[in-house]
Amino acid sequence: MATTSHPPHASFVNAHQHTTTIAALATAPGIGALATIRISGPDSLPILERIAGKTLQPRRATLAAIRDRDGNIIDRTVTTYYQAPASFTGENTVEITCHGGHLVTRRILDRILEAGAEPAAPGEYTQRAFLNGKLDLTQAEAVMDIISAGSDLALRAAQNQLEGAIGQRIQKQASALIGITAHLEAYIDFPEEDISPDTAGQLADGIARIRENLDTLLQTAEQGRLLREGIRTAIIGEPNVGKSSLLNSLLGYERAIVSDIAGTTRDTIEETVHIGGLALRLIDTAGIHHTEDTIEQAGIARTLRAGAEADLVLEIADATQPPRRIPLPETPRIHLLILNKTDLGTHPAWEGIEAIPYSCLTGTGKHDLEQRMVSAFLSGETLTPGHELAAINARHQHALKQTVASLEAARASILAGDSPEYTALDLREALDHLGAITGRIDTEDILTAIFSQFCLGK
Repeated sequence: MATTSHPPHASFVNAHQHTTTIAALATAPGIGALATIRISGPDSLPILERIAGKTLQPRRATLAAIRDRDGNIIDRTVTTYYQAPASFTGENTVEITCHGGHLVTRRILDRILEAGAEPAAPGEYTQRAFLNGKLDLTQAEAVMDIISAGSDLALRAAQNQLEGAIGQRIQKQASALIGITAHLEAYIDFPEEDISPDTAGQLADGIARIRENLDTLLQTAEQGRLLREGIRTAIIGEPNVGKSSLLNSLLGYERAIVSDIAGTTRDTIEETVHIGGLALRLIDTAGIHHTEDTIEQAGIARTLRAGAEADLVLEIADATQPPRRIPLPETPRIHLLILNKTDLGTHPAWEGIEAIPYSCLTGTGKHDLEQRMVSAFLSGETLTPGHELAAINARHQHALKQTVASLEAARASILAGDSPEYTALDLREALDHLGAITGRIDTEDILTAIFSQFCLGK
């Protein structure tokens, strides 16, 4: 269950109060044992009374027969009423659980719309939850991240975000920044009051601390990308060294065609495998070698491009042959060398070269390879397996970079001895960018801080 946040701002929320009642299927369309239809808005309960002839008690599951205009039963359902504000959207909400199936769900939804509801737009329930102060923007985004999570760690990161892990960290820095801005603006606007402003050094140090904390959060951007998109893993090597066999071995089934004929794989093949809580997007590529065949040349070009864009490059070589240098893509993030066909022996020239022994035929070395791949991303600064797994997205990253730039401008302005008015503009700009992440910063926050902290008596 997500933690309840404060509204973005009272006037902001009131300006967005919804007078319409919306309805939509809340479960995936198709045939199943059960389906849920959600109604949200001021007329939720009256609409249910029109179509079921029952008045429900809040938070009590009730058997209710949904009827058409002629009184014929469409379906017998289990229906629950959530009275505002104790609902997901913060509005009066009714959830109807009926039998799953195309026809029954469509007829119930049509009956609800006929009784006065409007079709919900995509994301409108979560949007209303945000506008009613049930979620901040980071939590609202986490709802979709949970739905689309492709790995255990991605799911955990999304759950942490829904619980407020990112929003709370942002709000903590915003509160500190509001305090600094309040000190500065109180000094500007109320110079007749006996207020002792922070020294330029103290203000600059406070801004620097905020910037350091935001930099720490910014460092999770790459982590967020890997969790949301999966780890792009390119399998690269010469022809007939076992690239397609390695793909099949890691997947646990035959996905790619395996042949002794060089050039069998001419285009990239991509599949996803889950290892150690991570989603790895395995990309089987064409073998790298000199060729006059234009089609093979195009495939090799795609191989090099896939390797250059990969987060992990698995270079595979034939253990029975001496090492041969191939043109690897530039600057792969992480590179692992795999010696395949070790069941046939290993050429002595490989001695002293760090590589993972492997046999696609027998499966020997698979566990070691999987452990090496996982540890490469769960150690150091790439991914952190700690309890507070945080993963900002591209929108957060952009807003944080803008915030940091404004903070640096404000800090430079203070140290240069500029007029406080110019510094205040940079601080307010930083607050605007920071507030864009959660949707909770407003001018009144600064005014409240001024009057409450300094007891101006105005």
